Formats: sequence, C-alpha cells, structure tokens
Amino acid sequence: MPNAEIQFKYQGALASVIKAEHGLTDAEWADLGRRTTEIAQRIGQPGARHPYRDAPTSEALSQAGRIREVAARLLAEKWIDDVVVLGIGGSALGLTALKTALCPPYWNHLTKRRRKGHPRLRVMDNVDPAEFHALTELIDPHGTLFVVISKSGETAETITQFLVALELVKRCVGDDWQRHFVIVTEPARGHLRPVARDLGLESFPIDPGLGGRWSLMSPVGLFPAALIGIEIDELLAGAAGMDAPCSSPDFSVNPAAQGAAVQIGLYEKRAKTMTVMMPYSAALRDVADWFRQLWAESLGKRRGPNDFVGQTPIKALGATDQHSQVQLYREGPNDKVFTILSVEDFCCEMPVPEIPQALEGFEYLKGRTMKGLLKAEERATMWALAMLSGRPTVRFTMPRVTPRAVGALLYTLMVQTSIAGEMLGIDAYNQPGVEAGKEAARALMGKTGPILEEDRLKAGLPEEFATYEHLAARIEESPV
Repeated sequence: MPNAEIQFKYQGALASVIKAEHGLTDAEWADLGRRTTEIAQRIGQPGARHPYRDAPTSEALSQAGRIREVAARLLAEKWIDDVVVLGIGGSALGLTALKTALCPPYWNHLTKRRRKGHPRLRVMDNVDPAEFHALTELIDPHGTLFVVISKSGETAETITQFLVALELVKRCVGDDWQRHFVIVTEPARGHLRPVARDLGLESFPIDPGLGGRWSLMSPVGLFPAALIGIEIDELLAGAAGMDAPCSSPDFSVNPAAQGAAVQIGLYEKRAKTMTVMMPYSAALRDVADWFRQLWAESLGKRRGPNDFVGQTPIKALGATDQHSQVQLYREGPNDKVFTILSVEDFCCEMPVPEIPQALEGFEYLKGRTMKGLLKAEERATMWALAMLSGRPTVRFTMPRVTPRAVGALLYTLMVQTSIAGEMLGIDAYNQPGVEAGKEAARALMGKTGPILEEDRLKAGLPEEFATYEHLAARIEESPV
C-alpha cells in the first residue's frame, strides 16, 4: 500500500507464508478482496457515509478552527494548570490515545516550561470514589478547567462527576466559576445542552449520529487535544489522506479492506475468535486500548436468538508482554490474529554504553542501541509467531509517530471496523448490550417511573420491564 504515513503488511496471514491450515489461501484472499472492496465503495458513497467519516471534510475543519480559537483564548489567559476531562468510554479512550502518542512521555510530570505553557491532562474515565476524591485533593480548582463530555447528556457516571466538580469549583472559586467548565454534547437534545445554555458555559456540539467510540476526531477528542498542544489540523489531514485509499475498489491499495479481510476472513474461515493488537512503541500503547473498545463494542453483537458474533480484542505491548503473554500466544490455542504496530524512527537511539567485564556474555550489545534492541525484539517475535508457530500476524508501520501518521492509522482502523460490521451483517454503530446495564444501574440508583419504549427497545429489555421500580425489584431478587 503506497502511503507516506502508514503501511499495512498482510502477508503473515496468508497460507502461502504460515502453516496452511491457519492462513488464508490465495483463492480465499481474492474472494475477500472482492467482498471487502465492494463494501468499502458502498459505505464510502456520500449518502451512505457514517458521520465519523466527515472528520476530514471542510465543515469539520471549520469546526476545528473554532476549537483552536477557543483553546488559544483560554491558554492566553494563563490560569489553566490542569485540564480534567469528565467522560467515560469513547469520551476518554481516544483522547488518552492521542495524549500518549503525541505528547512527550510523562507529560503531567514535566514542568510547565517543558510543556511549552500547556496544561497537564487528567482523564477521569470512572466513578471510583477513592480515585475521584484523590483528584479533588490533587488539583487546585482555581487553576483547573473541566471538560464535560457526554453526547447524550444522560451518562450517569459523567453527570455524577460533573456535579461533584461543580460543587467543588463553586465552593472554592466563587462567582467566576463558569469559566472553569466547557461542555461537549449534542446540539439540541439531552440534559447537558440546557445546562450549557442556561448557565452560560462554553460548549461544542457533537453530531447526534456520532457514537462515543467513533467521536475521536470531533470536539470530543480535538478540543482537549488542542489545549495540550496537539496539532489537530495535522491529525485531521492524516485522516483525510486515508479517505480515498480506504474507499478504493483496488484491493492492493485499500488498507481498511485488507485489514477487515484478514480479521473477519480468519474469524469466519479459521475460527480465529480473538485479535491481539501489540504496539512496539510505548507512544502507541493506548491506541490498542482505544481499538479494543472500537472492535468489541462495534462487532460483538447478537444477530439472532442463538446467533452471536464478534472477535475478542486483546491489548498487548512489545516488548513488555513478550514476558507475560507471548508464551500463551505461541504455544496456547491457535485462535488469534496478531496486529503489530511498528515505528521506524523514535527520534532518539539510546546507545548502549561500554560493557563492564563483570557482565560477561553481553558483548553482543556493544555498539548497539536501545532502539535496535526493541526493533530486534519486534522482528523476532513476529517471526516466531508466524513462521515457527503458524500464528496469523500482520503489521501497520509508520515512519514516525506524528499527528498525521496517528490520524491516518486511527481513521483506517475505524473504516476497517465499518467494513467488518458489514461483513458480519450487523450494525457496527449501536451497542444494545451496553444499554441494558445502563438502564439497570439507573433503576438501582433510584430512578422511578416508566421506562420509555425507545429506551427499553434500545436496551433489549423484555416488555415486562415497564417501570424502573419493577426493573430494580427484579434485579434485587436475582441470585447474582
């Protein structure tokens, strides 16, 4: 695939390279190519495109302009030491991946000078009371901006975080508390939109059709990213550069079609029910975490009464997890596909110093570098997985971890997921399995009254659950 930002290499998934019974034959690969590129063309048409694919368009770039302007104005006021993002799931994982990839390591531990005046970033993606209490004692409310993210404005975890933060800031800051909150939510519906309007809070809209895990290149990810100095225009440019290849009818240049063909082809034809993403770059470690939600929540679905589909995504990190997981991967069940994320230039080499005589046996490290060791570990592990153990292994490579390269990679993985959903015959954009737990939690927390038919159907709850009181009673009676 000729692209300056990323390349996808799939040969390690073919029967001609690995053990035949675990790879895809030439005939299967050709058939998958026809199948996936037809889907890629169809879902890439203007009338069929999901909203996440509008990220690189002129309208989205215009919104990015306002994001930059608001971020620049707030930073120019020089009062923000910490940005605290209140959100969960897709409102947190994508941003965390961007921060890890595109900010220097140990960002929050660097001095403000080394952060070039940008604030620390803390993403609160849970409602663990001990963790959140610790945050309230760590930050100074006078120097903290809270970014509250919930598309629907009905996420109980995020609203709870918001209420605690609101009380803290009002108590500590006083009359000037409004400037400490920015709301990211739907443009018209939900509980947060009137809050932003009535209280005069800065806000950004999210497309109502854009679910959390698909929202990374909307204000959900872009506004906090801009606050910490990430070049969001470059991120969007990287995504834009992959739009044509990911819609191409030419299988040889379409990385999203190739990626979906590997994953779903091996799932359907070779019972590879798990997929492991293993970056060999600490900067990309949280990309694997973000992808885990994207793949699991999009593709783990029930197609019928007794018809359940989906690969289980697993995150790993090279070389760390060579010492915790690779034993299983090489000699355990051959039911996994491996995706390696590879970086060529780390911007530093870290040469190995002179070897003391007392360290006999390590002379082979003389003149080598830490980068060279990591690349050797990557190549050796791929070879052992594919060639010795017959495990299907593919690789995304990028020259350097830059905003353009990261934008290109993330966009490609999203289109790959869309194609995979079509191959499985499911809706990749809903999450009924999540909704039932949300409604049950609301019932247990004391919500009363009828469950709206729309919400009941979305959650897949039986007709008998007409009220939250009934739902709570049935949960309390349950033996689990």
